[in-house]
Amino acid sequence: MTDVQDLNADTLSVAAWIARLLKERGIDRFFGLQGGHIQPIWDHATRNGLKVYDVRHEAAAVHMAHAHAELTGTLGVAMVTAGPGVTNTVTAMANASLARMPVLLIGGCTSRPQANMGPLQDIPHTDILRPVTRYSRTARVADQVIRELDEAISSAMGDRGEPGPVYIEIPTDVLRAHVPENLIPADWMEPKPPRRPAPVADRVEEAVEAIRAARRPLVISGRGARWAGDELVRFLDAADALYLDTQESRGLVPSDHPSVVGAVRAAAMAQADLVITLGRKLDYQVAFGSPAIFPDATFLRIADNAGELYDNRRGQPEILADVGLALDALTDALGNDAGARDAAWLEGLRSKHRERIVKSASGTGPTKGKDGKIHPMAIFDAIRKVADPKYLAVADGGDLLSFARVGLSATTYMDAGAFGCLGVGVPYAVAAALAEPGRQVISVNGDGAFGLNAMEVDSAVRHGAKAVFIVSNNAAWNIERFDQEANYGGRVVGTTLQHADYAAMARAFGAHGERVEDPADLPAALERALKNAPAVVDVVTSQDAVSSDAQKGLGFVPDYQALTAWDDAERRRRGEAI
Repeated sequence: MTDVQDLNADTLSVAAWIARLLKERGIDRFFGLQGGHIQPIWDHATRNGLKVYDVRHEAAAVHMAHAHAELTGTLGVAMVTAGPGVTNTVTAMANASLARMPVLLIGGCTSRPQANMGPLQDIPHTDILRPVTRYSRTARVADQVIRELDEAISSAMGDRGEPGPVYIEIPTDVLRAHVPENLIPADWMEPKPPRRPAPVADRVEEAVEAIRAARRPLVISGRGARWAGDELVRFLDAADALYLDTQESRGLVPSDHPSVVGAVRAAAMAQADLVITLGRKLDYQVAFGSPAIFPDATFLRIADNAGELYDNRRGQPEILADVGLALDALTDALGNDAGARDAAWLEGLRSKHRERIVKSASGTGPTKGKDGKIHPMAIFDAIRKVADPKYLAVADGGDLLSFARVGLSATTYMDAGAFGCLGVGVPYAVAAALAEPGRQVISVNGDGAFGLNAMEVDSAVRHGAKAVFIVSNNAAWNIERFDQEANYGGRVVGTTLQHADYAAMARAFGAHGERVEDPADLPAALERALKNAPAVVDVVTSQDAVSSDAQKGLGFVPDYQALTAWDDAERRRRGEAI
């Protein structure tokens, strides 16, 4: 019998101080995959009451921390061991970087005496992660580790600029080092209040003038507006503006609010004369703000960090402030005088939006493709019939994402994001179900995307994360398959899969699993899945159901813009032949 010893008994070790800091900052959980390099922190964290949700792959740990941060507005924490433990997180950290999510990744690294001698799993983690983080350091001085961790967390939360993921590693011998209490100032340990910069009065006045002068104002929200839903609704009412959400901010404004015109997005963008961005970068999803797509528009830009103000198109004016505070200031300053509006334009787009929404929600769309297999939209019709109106939605996939953006009407929504990071559907949903255990969580996944982190269904079972994972099983990376078929002489290579039995896989993990091949069976199957979650509903879908994104060229990668219609407009602006 092995003698039991306690190598981690010191409650004033660096590892113990790290655990205490996390607890004082209100962190109640972390996601990770264990290894010897991080065992001292892992052990002290759990002894301090933090819940550990261990995963099957390190990338999933970061995805879960990302989702937890997005849903709660707090810091998401992941912990992984050295070498491949850290390098396996790079894609997930890059995804968090583009999403500007506050994620703290604590990694392992070799002891100082072994450094640069060829030790186990030694690689320059900090150099690898630096391009996709706001902070990436090795903390080697025992009595300074907590100061550096405080600095890392401040960077993640946006106190030093744009929020986003951070990485810190501590050599294992440093983790075991003893640090007396008198060497850890209280201000290193204490929680820091959120930074909410107030708007400058002169900029508010300029913005009010621009709003009153506009005839066709359009508001587009992003990450920075995520916690300003009430303020945004009040502003839309006061400004009499139209509104488009984006993947970063779905659900902020009730779908039946008169400003919402998502179903006529292209027309709203093309015809607006003032575009007000709220914590939103002008990336490919909004055509980079190009004059080719927004031919009549000037921009008014509001964000709490410079990264969401100065890209691609400048604002006239620009307000560097907390989005909620800025919107309240604008609403108060507008009062009952928002200026004159183009009433025909406002009502015309609102009417067309309502018509399209009623049609899409009618349940009269196609249920099968030409090959007789289920049309993906039948999945979303079933969700509308069965799910609680307050369900939380996650969407993951390439082609499927186009259907999901139209079909999912949840008040809380997450998807593959600006990075197009496939594989998030399962870990996001696991973290969501753990963060909000009283709420239905439904994750809709393309079969290709599902396969990237399907093993985390095992994590859902082990941790009691009662999410439902729906797989649109069309046996293809379909947006790429369609691109090959349509644009590369019909040569389809390396983009087809098989109709694998994902329901059987789920049952092997101890989850509820059902396979559906008839659209009429979908509502009942989803009802059973929700009652017996965690569950996988494996829906055999049609390859012939081509998404709007595929038809618009998102898989093709045109020269100037993400979509071919936008690319054609850009070419016309540049005087190029189409």
